[in-house]
Amino acid sequence: VEVGTQVSGVIERIYVDYNSQVKKGQLLAEVDKLTLNERVTQAEASLSSAQSDLTYSQQNYNREKQLYDAKAATEAAYEEAVNRLTQAQTSLVNAQANLHQAKVNLAYAEIYSPIDGVVLDRSVEEGQTVAASFSTPTLFTIANDLKNMQVEANVDEADIGLVRTGQKVVFTVDAYSDDTFEGSVNQIRLQPTVTNNVVTYTVIINAPNPEEKLFPGMTASVTIITKSEKGMAIPAEALSFNPSPNILLKLNIQPEIPVFQGQAPMSNPAQKAVWLQTSTGIVRQELKTGLSDGINTIVKEGLNIGDTIILSAFTDMNQFGAVQPSNSFMPRPPQRR
Repeated sequence: VEVGTQVSGVIERIYVDYNSQVKKGQLLAEVDKLTLNERVTQAEASLSSAQSDLTYSQQNYNREKQLYDAKAATEAAYEEAVNRLTQAQTSLVNAQANLHQAKVNLAYAEIYSPIDGVVLDRSVEEGQTVAASFSTPTLFTIANDLKNMQVEANVDEADIGLVRTGQKVVFTVDAYSDDTFEGSVNQIRLQPTVTNNVVTYTVIINAPNPEEKLFPGMTASVTIITKSEKGMAIPAEALSFNPSPNILLKLNIQPEIPVFQGQAPMSNPAQKAVWLQTSTGIVRQELKTGLSDGINTIVKEGLNIGDTIILSAFTDMNQFGAVQPSNSFMPRPPQRR
């Protein structure tokens, strides 16, 4: 919450500083009241004058009315008395309003906290002049409750369709690289933000901060969990590994379908599978998988805890009598005769 002043003047006293704990209604600062007190005095004098003028106008009206009723005064004199009475009544109302406004401005010289919270920023010093002409100058910035923070996340337009209120969120901050914080989606703002032709939407995330580790203005790396599933997880790269024909040849494994150069051996190309290392060699195991985040994939059927999954493999072709490639432009070693 930004706390400002509605009157211009010199800051006479400041009672709080950065990180000060404040309560609602607590006095934060005072603007010099000398000028404002003078305006109240002037408004009171104007009110007294207006009351006196109204009294005189009322008496004059009463006399003119009696004379007019007795046919002893002209109609013009009577109308003038009525007009002066009306003007005096209006002047009194204006004087009362001016006095009320002067007192309100005097009250504005004392700046109070509108909420319970912590002072995050103090923009003025004692003796500084503030001008509240067209906009209210901000004197203090107060955070309501640092134990309940909000994270503003920019979500790309390609992903915003998957975001819903109430979804779980995990995020990290640079200040605590080893800690993971949790929250939930509270609001999806419809106003887009365009930066370099990239459209993003602001998602507001409620983030409990019981230990007050999170500070306002920190940068967070946010992950919104759109779907979740529990189960055994394996590295996603294991599903894309297929041993080359050379490796199968070395291990004396006969592929289930003909293998051509550059083609991975696979009994059912559409079926996801991994290669397992067993006591007798390596075997291909077909799986039934679930959700994947691109790094890990849930396995529903086909594996047991403790199975050894192969992620990569290589072999030395020279061990199989393969011809070593040569370069006609490179000198060859001398040969014995």
